[in-house]
Amino acid sequence: MSEDLKAGIKEWLGEKVDAVGLAPLDRFGDAPERHHPSRICKDARTVIVLGKTVPRGVLHSPDYGLHFLHRSYHSVYCYLDELGLMLSDWIESQGSYLAVPIPSFAPLVFKGPEPWGILSLKHAAVQAGLGAIGKSGLMYHPTYGSLLRLGAVVTSAKLPGDPLISDDLCPPECRACWKVCPARAFNDEGSFSKLTCQSYTVKHAIYPIAFRTEEDLKHIERIINTAGYNYWLACDECLKVCPINRGKQIDS
Repeated sequence: MSEDLKAGIKEWLGEKVDAVGLAPLDRFGDAPERHHPSRICKDARTVIVLGKTVPRGVLHSPDYGLHFLHRSYHSVYCYLDELGLMLSDWIESQGSYLAVPIPSFAPLVFKGPEPWGILSLKHAAVQAGLGAIGKSGLMYHPTYGSLLRLGAVVTSAKLPGDPLISDDLCPPECRACWKVCPARAFNDEGSFSKLTCQSYTVKHAIYPIAFRTEEDLKHIERIINTAGYNYWLACDECLKVCPINRGKQIDS
């Protein structure tokens, strides 16, 4: 039955997504306790990760690449959220299963100044066999590089996992993202700082208002998850120079 349900999920998704992978719960032993799939869905057994690309063309737009990338991201977020909701309903219609759609972006949970997803989608994608974490801290797929936007469903249905990708997909000697980064988010050894990148790249018009007082900070999740939902991107340099994103397919 589990194999049939897995096949049914992939058939239902069909061409709606560019990538899909399944990860059993036992692959999440290192997940932070508050972000573990078992805290998301009662009797959780499987995480289903969905990936949809943004067009490579937006990275080559002579003048308006950041405008198109911004809009592409947020269009895909909405699409994946709707798809996760519909997939969850479909899974629950197949038997006595529970399913919870994981938002592709907001709501976010804040650990001090650092925004976290309810479930780390990039790490879930690795555990579902969609790729590996690269030098830039992003999840890289063998074909689509870091152009996949991700969503997920956590379900109580026990389903077989997909094979993991064990290799580092970044070309061993490649330093393209490291060299081009205007935020200097890489130190001399190449270690990547997520917060340095985010503070340079991700802009919210609401931020100057949101951080005025200590009282505001107590409500930062409410502020950002409502008024600050639709953020602006100020940089895409690492996406443009990555050889995988530019269409060079990497064998997995």
